[in-house]
Amino acid sequence: MWKKVIAAVLLISLLTVAIVQAVNKQTKEPEPASQTAASQKGPAVGSMAPDFELKTLTGETVKLSNLKGKKVMLNFWATWCPPCKAEMPDMEKFHQEVGDEVTILAVNIDPQLDVQAFVDEYKITFPIPLDTEDAVNEEYKVLSIPTTYFIDSKGIMQHKFVGSMKYKDMKEQVGKLK
Repeated sequence: MWKKVIAAVLLISLLTVAIVQAVNKQTKEPEPASQTAASQKGPAVGSMAPDFELKTLTGETVKLSNLKGKKVMLNFWATWCPPCKAEMPDMEKFHQEVGDEVTILAVNIDPQLDVQAFVDEYKITFPIPLDTEDAVNEEYKVLSIPTTYFIDSKGIMQHKFVGSMKYKDMKEQVGKLK
């Protein structure tokens, strides 16, 4: 007899929990689709670029907000990425041409790999900040690499380029910056 009573109590308890959870799921308001999409896309073009501070491959510290007054090309890349490898020679050529007029920050998202060997192989001379905690990559919601943000001298993101860039793309996008 006691076994039947205990079994009935357990069964009623489980049904109650299931009903409460089902009701709670139905009463929760879903996040608007536009808000969900925006949160997955990262910072919007036309907004202030999120600030960050990272150590470069050479040990220097670079802070984005310290670059106000300069045009910035903020690139996210990895050593194993074929499109990243394809765009690096053009980025170096562009860097050599523009000099101090534009700051190129090529944020590496796989610093556990041999970034120095990559830099040596491609003879890169612009700064390579290392995102060791994956914090900047997360902040900018980079889903595909390479991804490049073009930031004007006021710190406003003016364009986002996803994929491998050619020299002409870099020149065109930087030419639009103020």
